[in-house]
Amino acid sequence: MRLSWTLNRYFGQQLLVNIAIVFGGFMAVVLIGALVELMRRASGNAEVDFATILQMGLLQTPALSERALPFAVLFGALWTFIKLVRSGELVVTRASGVSVWQLIAPCLIASMLAGGFIVTVYNPISASFTARFEQMEAKHLRGRPSLLAVSSSGLWLRQAHSEDQSVIHALAVSDQGMQLENVIIFLYEGNDRFTGRIDADWARLHDGYWEIGNATLTGPDKQPEFHASYALPTSLTRARIQDSFASPETLPVWDLPEFISVLEEAGFSALRHRLHWHATLALPFLLGAMVMVAAAFAFRATARSGVAMTVLATVFTGFLFFFITDVALALGRSGSLPVILAAWAPAGISGLAGLSMLLHFEDG
Repeated sequence: MRLSWTLNRYFGQQLLVNIAIVFGGFMAVVLIGALVELMRRASGNAEVDFATILQMGLLQTPALSERALPFAVLFGALWTFIKLVRSGELVVTRASGVSVWQLIAPCLIASMLAGGFIVTVYNPISASFTARFEQMEAKHLRGRPSLLAVSSSGLWLRQAHSEDQSVIHALAVSDQGMQLENVIIFLYEGNDRFTGRIDADWARLHDGYWEIGNATLTGPDKQPEFHASYALPTSLTRARIQDSFASPETLPVWDLPEFISVLEEAGFSALRHRLHWHATLALPFLLGAMVMVAAAFAFRATARSGVAMTVLATVFTGFLFFFITDVALALGRSGSLPVILAAWAPAGISGLAGLSMLLHFEDG
């Protein structure tokens, strides 16, 4: 027997409504946690008022909540299936000859469509909010704006030393930002008084200074000066340069492939961004896997255990999933695992676990 369109739509709607309720609860908890953390960080800065903290918390919440979405789907799906079981709707449907696969098919489709909406619509909005949050965080909490910009025209890097400023442009980069090629450096006194320019073949970052090779120094009312080797003081380090990249969370999924290409052409590693891109693409399949796991626990609860034990088992599964995801992504960031394997492994492992439990329930 096949489920009618009315029943399919009913089961799918029940799932989406319950997931939305759980996700809304998660967002409220995330917002409170974000506000508490931001107030702690801003406690020593009298210039940051509560309105600014509240705005930053609201901007940060969508991205943080997006990470919790698989858990919202897991618990929302469990809630849906347990309600249908306890009301007798699933029991009656099963008694009419409908298989487990027909029962969960509309829920799987609904969850994966929701995942597609998150990837294509919610993620770009979340990324724009996160980009704005990081700008405000740099201004109000870290006390310094972003240092680095990478585009198809090369790399732009801003640095400060004592009271002076300089802006560095390079057409190519190697050794993860330690070596710059075809360099132009604009020198400023204070914030805006131009004092000179350096054109050089290359520049290499050392502790406390740039070593500049084949440098030509020019300036207002000055004759060009050539230096085979020139030292420019700097407070930059490799870590500060790497931290100045636009984080993957600030880029919409549509823009990530182009940014990854530009980053790699500039000579930098795009490992974090590539990993984030694949993890985002895997989200709809991960949500479908969460529905299968929730269904397996909820269906078995009717015969073998109560609701409380089912909820506890699901909570344990959620923590286990979080551990597996965290380990896989950490191994991916370190380069110990291929990016595709690290990003897609959580969805694959969860899907296989849910599939095996459902097969055992259906046939066993």
